[in-house]
Amino acid sequence: MPLRAEYPEEGELVIGTVTSIRNFGAFVTLDEYNGREAFIHLSEVATGWVKYIRDHIREGQKIVARVLRIDPVKNQIDLSLKRINDHQRREKTQAWKNEIRAMRLIEQVATALKVKPDEAVDQFGPGLVEKYGSLFQAFEVASADPKRFQKENEKVPWTTAFLKVAAENIVPPHVTILGTLEISDPSPNGVDHVRAALLAAEKVDPESIEVQYVGAPRYRIRVAASQYKAAEETLKKATEAAVRSIKGAGGEGSFTRA
Repeated sequence: MPLRAEYPEEGELVIGTVTSIRNFGAFVTLDEYNGREAFIHLSEVATGWVKYIRDHIREGQKIVARVLRIDPVKNQIDLSLKRINDHQRREKTQAWKNEIRAMRLIEQVATALKVKPDEAVDQFGPGLVEKYGSLFQAFEVASADPKRFQKENEKVPWTTAFLKVAAENIVPPHVTILGTLEISDPSPNGVDHVRAALLAAEKVDPESIEVQYVGAPRYRIRVAASQYKAAEETLKKATEAAVRSIKGAGGEGSFTRA
């Protein structure tokens, strides 16, 4: 795959294909590093005593491993299968699948630009990876927030084609978080004050905030956003606005995160 250094880094999780198994370990080609060979010693195949290595891995198997040591002089890379957990394995596998998908989308962008895929990658790949973390995340941002992507890449000729491919192929990621507002005001104009407080919350971001009546004095506030951090920030601003409004009118308000 493109956009990779010549060697992985120690501690990095890598995707590999098992090519040969011996009694003392297994040889692996690193899919992300142009098939560079690596080795897994028997002691790093699984926790505990391994009697038969083929009970744990087989030729042709795709594996996720951790890089233990690198010796460029000897052209040697040592890996471990046992020093990762299931969550890390799933995340790395998904990231790898996303990267493959991103490269297929790059082919569509290249077609629109009438250049070869490798030329497209050389043209804007490294910059997008540096800015967004990966090519797939760049496509996600372009799909979820095209105005932001356009602004951040407005001086380059490939932006329009990239945005079009992202819009046609990527479902914008989103997260939804909830919390409960408790607001009350026993004064004669209390109902109006509560309504104003709820409107203050919604005005923070009308497109992503939804306020639902649960049962006086409780109201559920729901926030949807493309990223968890953004959702949390919006929820915080919205609830602070509601509490500030009701307290300013002489009422009471508090917030509980779901």
